Amino acid sequence: MDIHPSRSDMARRRTVPLAGDMTQNPILVVGGTGITGRRVAARLTAAGHPVRVASRSAARPFDWHDPDTWSAALAGVRRLYLVPLDGTRLTGPFLRRAAEAGVERVVLLSGRGVDDPDYLPPGHPAGIVHVTGEEALRASGLTWTVIRPSWFSQNFSEGYLGDWVRSGDLRIPGGEASAAFVDAEDIAAVAVAALTEDGHQGAVYELSGPASLTLAEAMAEISLASGKQVRYTPLTVDEFVTELVADGWNADEAREFGLALTPLARGLDARLSDGVRRALGREPRSFAAFAADAAAAGAWRA
Repeated sequence: MDIHPSRSDMARRRTVPLAGDMTQNPILVVGGTGITGRRVAARLTAAGHPVRVASRSAARPFDWHDPDTWSAALAGVRRLYLVPLDGTRLTGPFLRRAAEAGVERVVLLSGRGVDDPDYLPPGHPAGIVHVTGEEALRASGLTWTVIRPSWFSQNFSEGYLGDWVRSGDLRIPGGEASAAFVDAEDIAAVAVAALTEDGHQGAVYELSGPASLTLAEAMAEISLASGKQVRYTPLTVDEFVTELVADGWNADEAREFGLALTPLARGLDARLSDGVRRALGREPRSFAAFAADAAAAGAWRA
């Protein structure tokens, strides 16, 4: 049985700092230039925590494909926000190196559908990275928290679908089902809480927004917020692949991308989750709030 903490429990939990030196040891953010990592790093910095963003251009260069760079990035780190490298099995070796370096706490960005063998086709890279990543984390001996978000709302503004939204026509094999899009600001807030507070150890937080929307409804929200008309055109996977290949994509990569979108069409992202409320003691941000903020920031200007 799943027992959720009360709001008073949440209030007490947020006042308990993580044991150890909060001022000297940097928190390492792997994936710190991405949609969630950038927000995690910004929130940690704003709260006064020392942050080290792992990237090839950092003062301590970090390259997923060069394990010789891992130790320097991990030096002195006790807490870690980890966004795995898509399509790889590198999470396990990296976590072993992290444990050897003295890391104590890890917050792992995983994904919805890890516990559903039918979510993605067998062997799909997006599924492999999350399944193997969670398995490696549980076997690492480290203190851990897992975050499993639904589709990011920001995929439509700054992610891989942003250009298509800006074109005015989102053409993907997403079907007509709804999805509980989650704001990346909520993902980052949960990650920061799990990194800096006690009470989140061993938790798996599945995150969603407060309501499910079809892609047509989501585009209508963006149209309303931005003043720019955006429509959604549902395609089959084959039609999607054909269009991407015509635009210069590799056929295999185009098909992998198309198949990664099919859980939307099958309604597997429609359910609402209580992870934001469990972790933060508040309701998640709405898609309309995301759209208003993104429009104000000029996300969909040509």
